[in-house]
Amino acid sequence: MKVWVNGRLSEPDAARISPFDHGFTVGDGVFETCKVTGGEAFALTRHLRRLDRSASGLGLRTPDHEAIRAGIKELLSSEPAAGRLRITLTGGPGPLGSDRGDEGTTLTLAVSPESAWEPATSVAVVPWVRNERSAVAGLKTTSYAENVVALDRAHQLDSSEAILANTAGELCEGTGSNIFVVVDGQLVTPSLASGCLAGITRELVIEWCGAREEDVALEGLRFAEEAFLTSSTRDVQPIRQIVWGAGDVQALPVGQLTEDARAVFAERAASTTDP
Repeated sequence: MKVWVNGRLSEPDAARISPFDHGFTVGDGVFETCKVTGGEAFALTRHLRRLDRSASGLGLRTPDHEAIRAGIKELLSSEPAAGRLRITLTGGPGPLGSDRGDEGTTLTLAVSPESAWEPATSVAVVPWVRNERSAVAGLKTTSYAENVVALDRAHQLDSSEAILANTAGELCEGTGSNIFVVVDGQLVTPSLASGCLAGITRELVIEWCGAREEDVALEGLRFAEEAFLTSSTRDVQPIRQIVWGAGDVQALPVGQLTEDARAVFAERAASTTDP
């Protein structure tokens, strides 16, 4: 697989990023992950808009969209089997501390094969929380250590995703996904005020399926009639069980609203690569 770094396409072993890059030393960066279908990045315009929002939120200079699009075209033409594209923008080389340097940002593009997700999945509720009042709440940053720890706990519980509440005890999100639940026959998802990421697939499901944004207590998840995850690689993935802890497992059916959302998303996504 080739990579693209600051305008140059190369083999991964030949790519060069400074060991002083702030993306490496302090996690000072933002990123986007796009599904690749038919050799094109899906919903790229929406992903680039969110990349700008995240970069602005960190105080990074927003990147040149045309340069990114040209780089993606060059990269994907050399990697026809790619199923996932990652765009990463970091603060660039800087001091070994939180102060930024003045050499400018680093922009990389990388691809990998498509993820293989099961038709329905198990999720685990973990004890850590999202801080909805954090300076980086709602930004897609490269500071993912919390997600790594939470996802590892989920894997220990034979689940593919961890579910987190926020500091108010409200349902928030997964480590790399948003969550939708059916309560009293209504499809709802936590509002952005919960601290969750404004997921691109989440956004499309709200638009295409009429889901409501509504704050839900984490314990309210126990009364969900159906639930599913959304992300750029999962699309709409039903949740078949929720693991609350050892011996505390909640089974969920793959219900009609979940099936409808999955079918609508698949149909609409197949009709355009940049909705």
